[in-house]
Amino acid sequence: MNIRPIFDRVVLLPKEADKETKSGIILPTASLEKSQIATVMAVGEGGIVDGKEVKMQVKVGQEVIYSKYSGTEFTYEGKKYIVIKQNDILAILEK
Repeated sequence: MNIRPIFDRVVLLPKEADKETKSGIILPTASLEKSQIATVMAVGEGGIVDGKEVKMQVKVGQEVIYSKYSGTEFTYEGKKYIVIKQNDILAILEK
């Protein structure tokens, strides 16, 4: 990936919302809720942010849960990404 976030920013690739229920019912596009699960695609270097040292806790390839209304969405090479601050990541999903 050619996107390199700065400071405490993280680039995420959001997972698409389920388009079908477990029982096989296809959901209309209007009813699909935005997923809050994403894959980490790029991580900033951390450093001093607002006078405090920030260590990056996430790594490229991890799946995370992030705050619903955080970040800035953008499209790059046909895919939709979101850039958020690390403190908007709520949890790391471990398998």
